[in-house]
Amino acid sequence: MTATVSDTTAETTQRLPFAKAITEGLRAAMRRDDKVMLMGEDIGKLGGVFRVTEGLQAEFGDHRVVDTPLAESGIVGTAIGLAMRGYSPVLEIQFDGFIFPAYDQITTQLAKMHYRSKGRIKLPIVIRVPFGGGIGAVEHHSESPEALFAHTPGLRVVSPGSAHDAYTMIQEAIASPDPVLFFEPKGRYWEKGPVDLSVGPRVEAGTLNKAAIARAGSDVTMVAYGPTVATALRSAEAAAQEGISIEVVDLRAISPLDTDTIVESVRRTGRCVVVHEAVSYMGPGAEIAARVTERCFYELQAPVLRVGGFHHPYPVAKLEHDYLPSLDRVLDAVDRVMAH
Repeated sequence: MTATVSDTTAETTQRLPFAKAITEGLRAAMRRDDKVMLMGEDIGKLGGVFRVTEGLQAEFGDHRVVDTPLAESGIVGTAIGLAMRGYSPVLEIQFDGFIFPAYDQITTQLAKMHYRSKGRIKLPIVIRVPFGGGIGAVEHHSESPEALFAHTPGLRVVSPGSAHDAYTMIQEAIASPDPVLFFEPKGRYWEKGPVDLSVGPRVEAGTLNKAAIARAGSDVTMVAYGPTVATALRSAEAAAQEGISIEVVDLRAISPLDTDTIVESVRRTGRCVVVHEAVSYMGPGAEIAARVTERCFYELQAPVLRVGGFHHPYPVAKLEHDYLPSLDRVLDAVDRVMAH
């Protein structure tokens, strides 16, 4: 009997934790292309602090899954040289706050080499960054620095909001000819979701840059990415009980920004709330609010509101839930835009 498309999908779909969806995406990319290699601190025998690379060194060998010294600048610098020789390195930065020793390499070398060489040199490097809060850790382990890299021309900055997107987007990032900062919401690493393991990269379709409507609605557009997609969906469920219909836009890519999808949604709803864990001041939400105001001025029924981290260093663990966008803070913003 020949399987139908739905039968085949059902057979290849599994419920996986977010972290293991990334593992399977890495495995698929490495099986597809022997030039794909992994580099990072403790990613080999240990499988990484969060066990995302667990089992990959045993399968592919220590020449393709390389344990590096504790030197982020050296990791990125070495990867740049490897990429120039035809490899596709995938780097793991152990925690978000550890990326700053490599900031110079990323922003002055990695981001500019393609432009500097008039397009002759491509650097297909992916830098995986576990980011955000929610794990009871302190500063340097719970930060959201994505805006710093989105501000730098020459870098793609993406963040999956579901386990399935984590699986497909890591493959699309690896297949991209451009350097990609791949921000992984570590607070959601062990949440499970359906993942269709038959899906491969669709780079030609530009899906890595495309936002998705995670939930349809008619009263308020809520824009989120990475860790706050789940927060936005919970807010939409709670608001629905009060008769408010929220459309959730999962941004997926922070740079380049899929402004068209956001604008189309806001033109339908007339209201917009942006939710992210990054500091609100000069954060991604500020750029989104500016673009929405520029293109939807006459359709807006209320100011664009942002819910994000406070302009303050990341707090001690017992205070992080007061710092991060909570359900109450998000729903308060919804009430305020609805009150206009």
